[in-house]
Amino acid sequence: MTTKHCRWGILGAAFIAQKNWQAIRDAGNAMLVAVASRDLAKAQAFIDLCQASAPHAVVPEAMGSYDALLARPDIDAVYIPLPTGLRKEWVIKAAQAGKHVLAEKPVGCTADDVAEIIAECEKHRVQFMDGVMFMHGQRLQHLRGVVDNEVGPVRHIATQFSFMSDEKFLRSNIRAHGKLEPLGCLGDLGWYCLRFTLWAMNEVAPVQVTGRIHSETRQMDDSPAVPLEFSGTLTFADGASASFYCSFTTANAQWAIVSGAKGLLQVSDFVLPFSGMKTQFSLTRSAFAIDGCRADMHAGRQIETLEEPSNNAPGSQESALFRTFSQLVLSGQLDPRWPQISLLTQRVLDACLRSAREGGVVVSV
Repeated sequence: MTTKHCRWGILGAAFIAQKNWQAIRDAGNAMLVAVASRDLAKAQAFIDLCQASAPHAVVPEAMGSYDALLARPDIDAVYIPLPTGLRKEWVIKAAQAGKHVLAEKPVGCTADDVAEIIAECEKHRVQFMDGVMFMHGQRLQHLRGVVDNEVGPVRHIATQFSFMSDEKFLRSNIRAHGKLEPLGCLGDLGWYCLRFTLWAMNEVAPVQVTGRIHSETRQMDDSPAVPLEFSGTLTFADGASASFYCSFTTANAQWAIVSGAKGLLQVSDFVLPFSGMKTQFSLTRSAFAIDGCRADMHAGRQIETLEEPSNNAPGSQESALFRTFSQLVLSGQLDPRWPQISLLTQRVLDACLRSAREGGVVVSV
């Protein structure tokens, strides 16, 4: 490929795509060519809104057909934010059209879906990656050494990702709709908890998991119920363990804690960094001291700061996501790690959901 920029198309005018509109612009090696919706007016309205907020030098073209966008020879890669229930069909169509694919998560409704997606991408020699932004942030790259050298060996990982929805969300948002998003909060939020856990464990699969659905939707139509509040546990072969909690019915939280033999890593905003031009984490090595009748616990907490914008800027994790993907496309070298971590995440998620559906039984992965 001789172009200096990876040429992108977006399939669908979902809300998350508004943020990635700017991420493509900020990546430095990418350009957005077109946005498609099944409704041409909706695609144009999306472009008008985004162009007013974060203008591209060349205004992308609105298209009223996904197939027409995939047929364009001037597009190298597509970003697909379509609902999970529709995603497999369009990822496979994109791969068959020779387009590299960046897809939102959860990648599929089941691990079998994801395996089929990956097989098609491999067959057509296109890169596949899911859209977990924090995997590409400077902070997570830095934390690899912190976990390995200053925290580990890892003994436990705890995560929570939640937000408080309202009645309108539960009535009309696709994330609470069983046909469009059958995995509910587990797919939308739990995916991040599981991905962080797997990252901390160097992408080694757990041997057993459990899951619990604490509340779920009750649809008025024939759509299946989906989890609104979910918790789970993971056990690894080396004895390490993990716990996670995700919810559409709990106040905003997105924290992660990694406990090891040497210390404790805490990240208060592991999914979307708190607003600002810096990211942070803390490393704690508390010490307990006894002197006669006096017993003191010394905090030993060190806060570290990195020069990294939280969002909507060059150098943010979402711009790094598109820069990394675009570089793979431009290099012509596929990286098999990215589809494989997607498949592993989905396998673990499936096992947690199976456990929950069967009353919390232990499920082998």
